[in-house]
Parts: sequence; structure tokens; C-alpha cells
Amino acid sequence: MKKVRFHLPGLRYNYPLNMFWVSMLKQYPEYFREGVEIASFFGCFPFSIWNGGRLVANDQCDAAFVHNVIKNINATGIPVRYTFTNPLLTKEDLDDPFCNFCMQAADNGMNEVMIMSPILEEYLREKYPSYKFNSSTCKEIKDAAALNEELKRDYQYVVLDYNLNGKWELLDGLENKEKLEVLVNTLCIPNCKRRGEHYKHIAKAQRIIQKNKNIPPEHRIRYDDWYCEYGEKNCLYTIQDYPTFISVDDIWNEYLPRGINNFKIEGRTANLFSLIETYCYYMIKPEYVGKARLLLLTNLEHMKVITVNKPRPSKWP
Repeated sequence: MKKVRFHLPGLRYNYPLNMFWVSMLKQYPEYFREGVEIASFFGCFPFSIWNGGRLVANDQCDAAFVHNVIKNINATGIPVRYTFTNPLLTKEDLDDPFCNFCMQAADNGMNEVMIMSPILEEYLREKYPSYKFNSSTCKEIKDAAALNEELKRDYQYVVLDYNLNGKWELLDGLENKEKLEVLVNTLCIPNCKRRGEHYKHIAKAQRIIQKNKNIPPEHRIRYDDWYCEYGEKNCLYTIQDYPTFISVDDIWNEYLPRGINNFKIEGRTANLFSLIETYCYYMIKPEYVGKARLLLLTNLEHMKVITVNKPRPSKWP
């Protein structure tokens, strides 16, 4: 049976959901579509200056939390995958103590790192050779020849630029297609001209956040929030008209027969309920979606991830 390997978002905020999802796969395998497997949990532990792709501000994980999360995820047989894709890193950033601590904490031969910056890649390959390295979609490689060259390099996986989703003629002409990883639910509009600008905006905002840590509140530097005019297209049900959207049928009927079986779900900073809908759509059989969703929500409430407030009594008269 061909494995359908999903890479799930979140080491911090989605950690409870992801751990329960793995538990549900083990306890209720009949709920899941044929071949579903969890291939990694990806993201970062805030605050990580090497982080890229999504802005995680005003948060700081402590050492105990980092060690505990890595230990618990790895105990399920699933690797942690750091998304260290900041495009504006300098050589001075390589000595960042927290990011190096995170790498050391997971340096057991099981875990992975997603990379974009050549400066960081060279440093990490030399200092942490036990990691598996992956090439980020943030590189925005859209040319078939350049993509073939990237697939020949020493990467475990190369995450495909979302604009090449469904481009069957191009995909069929690629070598090493088994190394491709496909982003299935990107929220960006097709051929978004601001995608690269967005990555750089995150990198610049992180730089300011890092500086603000050592500045009194009244003197902290302001940074602009990112605004996207396409932000209303922000969930599973509003992106399905995009040609870049990958449906369940696409996965099983088009990608798997081509030897492509790694699929990335976007959503490190997504709304929890939206993410549950996305997980259920891709991985749960339609007849079990209701049961799976209720089981998830009930347990997340029990774990106090979700808080349901009860009415407050008042006096009469």
C-alpha cells in the first residue's frame, strides 16, 4: 500500500492538536483514508530569528518546553522539522544562542530542517550533520531546469512552488519526483507577486522584535503589520476555486501514480477550527468526518486548549 505522507504545521500552538491527531490515527485507523501517515511536524519554537514563512511574535519558549515537545514528538516516531527559512540572515545571526540551543536539543539523527538561506545552510550542514535537510518553497523555483537541479542536490525533499501544482507536463518531465513535497492548501492567490515580499517583511519584523527585547516598552520600535488584499481567501472552503488548490482526488488519482507522496499542510498560525477542517478534509474518510471532528473538539476542550464559557448566574429580582 502506497503511503500518503502529510507534514503538519506547528511545534508550539498546534502541538496539542497534532499530538492528539497522532493518537487518533493510532486508536481509530478506520477513520483515516488509505495510506495516511504523519511524516513530520514543522515550524519553530518562538522566538527564533532563523524562523521564516510565518511571523510568531511576543512569545518565548523555555528550555523545558522545547525538550519536552521534541521528546514527545520523537517518541511517536515522527521527526521535528525546523522551518528556518528567514531569507535575510547574516553571518552574525549564525551565533544566535536560542536557535543553536533548539538545534542541539533535537540533534539525535531523527530530525530535520527546512532551509532557504545559503549562509545558514552551510553553517548547519557543518555544525549539525546528523540533520536531514529540505529545500523550502520560499525559494520560489518555477523553472523546470532549475527545479531539476535542486532535486539533484543533497536534500531529503524539495518543496514545490505552489504555482506548479497541477502542471502535469512539467511534473512528468522532472527527475527524482519522489523527492518532491507538495503544498496542498496554500492561501495565496495563484502567481501572487507579493509572496517574496511577504517573506522579507517577516524577516524584517523579526529583526525589530529581537531588538525590542532589550528596549524599555516606551522606546520600542514599531513595525507595520502585513496587509494582504487577498486575505479574505483564508480557509479551506474559499481557496478551492484556485488552480493551485490540491484536492483529495488530486492526491490519490494524480500525484500518487506519479510517485509523489509527500504533502505539506499550511497553517502554523491558522485558526484552530479552520485547521481541524483542513485535517479532516485531507485525511479522514467522509463518513467519519463528523465523529473525528467531535472527538477532536471534545478532547481539546478537556485539555483546556478550547475554553467553553458557561452562562454567569445573576440575581432575581
